[in-house]
Amino acid sequence: MTDTKKTNYRWVVVVLLFFATTINYLDRQVIGFLKPELEKQFSWTETDYSHIVMGFSAAYALGLLAFGGIIDKIGTKLGYTISLIVWSIAAMLHAIVKSTFGFVAVRAALGLGEAGNFPAAIKVVAEWFPKKERALATGIFNSGANIGAVLAPAMVPWILGIYGWQMAFIITGAIGFIWLIFWWIFYEIPAKHKKINVAEFDHIHSDIEAPITANAPEEKVKWGQLFGIRQTWVFVVGKFLTDPMWYFFLFWLPSYFSSTFNLDLKKPTLPLILIYTATTIGSIGGGYLSSWFIKRGMPIFKARKTAMLIFALCVVPIFAARYATNIWQAVGLISLAAAAHQAWSANIFTTASDIFPKRAVSSVVGIGGMAGSVGGIAFPFFIGWILDSAKAAGNVTGGYNILFIICACAYLLAWLIMHLLTPRMKVVKL
Repeated sequence: MTDTKKTNYRWVVVVLLFFATTINYLDRQVIGFLKPELEKQFSWTETDYSHIVMGFSAAYALGLLAFGGIIDKIGTKLGYTISLIVWSIAAMLHAIVKSTFGFVAVRAALGLGEAGNFPAAIKVVAEWFPKKERALATGIFNSGANIGAVLAPAMVPWILGIYGWQMAFIITGAIGFIWLIFWWIFYEIPAKHKKINVAEFDHIHSDIEAPITANAPEEKVKWGQLFGIRQTWVFVVGKFLTDPMWYFFLFWLPSYFSSTFNLDLKKPTLPLILIYTATTIGSIGGGYLSSWFIKRGMPIFKARKTAMLIFALCVVPIFAARYATNIWQAVGLISLAAAAHQAWSANIFTTASDIFPKRAVSSVVGIGGMAGSVGGIAFPFFIGWILDSAKAAGNVTGGYNILFIICACAYLLAWLIMHLLTPRMKVVKL
């Protein structure tokens, strides 16, 4: 490191996280667009499909819990590498599956591997950014989830039409190994990176009271200790109540538009592309808004809470999707809700790095992410039951209407409980 004008290598790191998250969501999203084709191949019911989603969610929950602690112990570079290799191989293995049970198994393997993405990425942001920049950095890399969801409706129908469903899994799964090359070439923690200077290193640690040096030892956190801290449960509740809504947006929106508006999923689908593009704006805009509040002098925790209340209110109009008389009305309402979710997500992730020391961030994110996935296990089961019941009654749209009402209420409920748990958030000292 040299004492010259401040470098800005931390934004290169965000680009790496952005592409990893893009690939992560592309791989998990593929099955949603192949669902109509796979239903014919394997005679799936909605309940069968919900079991496949639950298999992913259950493994994702366990993986988050495991990877959170592992990444805090072995570091972000190696932890991210292991995560990506596991999920990319699992994604490609979908192509050789011959049964519904086989899909449950490979989806579980995919969930286990993909669970490492967010604990690693949030810890990387905590390592590379001061608190005043973390929400924006998180919003930028988290928007990769939306870009992955945008690429899926553009790529998957094209691959399906030309090469078949097996190649859709193989091609998308292989992309992760390309990213891995760049990760090993361009990433290292700030204290060891040769591309940053003292000015940027000091900027990264500008909001830490104690002086930081490149050779300072990092004390390991006792993982079980985190469960006894009230602030951990704030993050847990927020993820548990809102993550399942995102699973619904990812895995059921294609079939919603197919069944309600006769959308052809074998062609690139503009309505879904627009919805997931809107979520990109929400993710970056959500991170920017709370950072803007902070720059205007608002305390950090108040800025996060204020922004999250605004986003929770933006989800409420989705209940009106039941009254949509054409596809574009539905697209507008769902786009607003999905964008608000990603804005909420950028801020709730950042609260973990605001409240906890860097050495505990991955563990806390893993615990909260596990809670979100537990909700993601139960909610798909409920979705499958609701939609199969609606189909049996000859009213598929009625089932989706119930789900939209649940989405409309979930974020306000989460915000209220989080506020009641910690009316005045404080930094945790371990």
